[in-house]
Amino acid sequence: MANDRDHPQAPSDPARRHVLTVVLEDYYHVSPFKKVIDASHWSRFERRLEIGTDRTLALLDEFGIKATFFVLGWVADAAPELVRRVAERGHEIASKGYDHRGLRELGPAFRDDLVRAREALERASGRRVLGYRAAEGWLAPSELPMLDVLIAEGYLYDSSIKPSLRAYAHQPWRRVMHRHTSDAGWLWEFPLSSVRLLGVDVPIAGGNHFRQFPRRFIQRAVAHWDRTLSAPLVLYFHTWELDPEQPRISVATSLARIRQYRNLGRMEAMLRHYFGRYAFDGIATRLGVVADELAPVANAAGSTGGAGTARGATGAAIAACAAASTPMAAQPVSVVVPCFNEESALPYLANALAQVRQDLSGRYEFRFVFVDDGSTDGTLSALHRLFDAWPGATVIAHEHNHGITAAILTGMRTATTEVVCSIDCDCTYDPRRLGDMIPLLADRVDLVTASPYHPEGSVKNVQGWRLVLSRSASRLYRLVLRQKLHTYTSCFRVHRRSAVLALDVRDPGYLGLVELVGRLDLAGGRVVEYPTVLEARLLGRSKMKVVKNVFRHLGQLSRFALLRLRAPSARAVMTEPLGKTRITLERPPTS
Repeated sequence: MANDRDHPQAPSDPARRHVLTVVLEDYYHVSPFKKVIDASHWSRFERRLEIGTDRTLALLDEFGIKATFFVLGWVADAAPELVRRVAERGHEIASKGYDHRGLRELGPAFRDDLVRAREALERASGRRVLGYRAAEGWLAPSELPMLDVLIAEGYLYDSSIKPSLRAYAHQPWRRVMHRHTSDAGWLWEFPLSSVRLLGVDVPIAGGNHFRQFPRRFIQRAVAHWDRTLSAPLVLYFHTWELDPEQPRISVATSLARIRQYRNLGRMEAMLRHYFGRYAFDGIATRLGVVADELAPVANAAGSTGGAGTARGATGAAIAACAAASTPMAAQPVSVVVPCFNEESALPYLANALAQVRQDLSGRYEFRFVFVDDGSTDGTLSALHRLFDAWPGATVIAHEHNHGITAAILTGMRTATTEVVCSIDCDCTYDPRRLGDMIPLLADRVDLVTASPYHPEGSVKNVQGWRLVLSRSASRLYRLVLRQKLHTYTSCFRVHRRSAVLALDVRDPGYLGLVELVGRLDLAGGRVVEYPTVLEARLLGRSKMKVVKNVFRHLGQLSRFALLRLRAPSARAVMTEPLGKTRITLERPPTS
């Protein structure tokens, strides 16, 4: 590589060839979702890296194209075999940082991120990494000193500039491939391509631009570049753009959903248009260099560094869960998971619970009870597919939809332990917090409930109007009930089974969650709050009927107030009817 640096001029290229780059990442890594998806939760999502990558490799093979793949170090640790396969197919592996943090977020840690990502990529691919592209955002003129760090770390090229609007109007030569020089040395810069229109730069480089801008405009702009400029056109796309069936992140803003999903189904046809008309190479090939193969001792495919914390495949997570041995001293604990039309959220749930089981295996022997509450989609079959192999897991099906409280009580009757937890199927509360909540079920405590409205709790990305309604309901219940809780509506709880099954809970739906707490409270039971974080659900849609529940809350509040005024005995509070409905579900057979 040192010899290549001795020749600053770009190699001659008489056969007109452009540059193609591919970003190998999954649908949950992307910038539009960064505000709603924390990187620490990546391992919970259904991994679809292989789907988009396999389609990409097949498409490139069809047209005989070798490209540069920019890859996150996290991906290299999570799927080293996939990164190696890309390299073995003749494509270049380059760095996109480790975990999709941008320059502003990294700050002084930028160099450490470079090193960590490069080590992961070279370990997985067995090839030397020569190039870099910023993971988050594009390089602004004020951030050009970042290139000095790349030079110091021995990178040959960068591709982090995307001229847009008038950002580089005073440096028009930065619109095309050029050699960047500073006191630190030099490297090649491959900006993503743009065209000058009415005095501003408009990106035409592919990816989101292909899917958002009019097709005819992009096609004409690319053809104009090919006819008039000697510099290579630099295009890019993401592997997930060839996976239009990817799960939809429901909590994202409308703009983010447009950026991510618009015209995904047309992306392959768009790429075929350009691949059939123009010739492409990867960046290293364009520079006439080879990413040297590393010594075998440095790149064993099984050595995945941090892969233990980056596991993303549902199948791998379940296999690890099933293989885990449980220490003899572990406390048996049941976890009830009510499910209604949650097919899209179940792979995420499986990965999250596998992580819980792994992290807490030394303390608890978890026995999961999944209750399908009359789902009309593929929830029941997905539950069997994902969890039948889990030791101690039971799948139960209601023939009809009865409501979340009915499902929890069915699971509780099925459970064989005194400590029974209930969690939301959509993981709006982090199930790992069970490790902190279960010990709170001490003597004379009958229920531990998650409390995002507690002064030490918080909420994240939840719609404001939902918070107003829920907080208001909790404040009203505080006025009526004995114990002054901050949150009454959470499903994320740890129960003393005998105390809860002694209650005569009448409402089978969402309000039954509050009725259970209210009856326990008025009967003299003790409820403890655990401050935690409530996040908006990421996959699927909420089933809550807001207006209907508002009126039902008001009715239940009045009935609780009457019970409190009558001041009956504890036993009477436990059994006196609050409404006309009575939950009479027998324990259904396992399905």
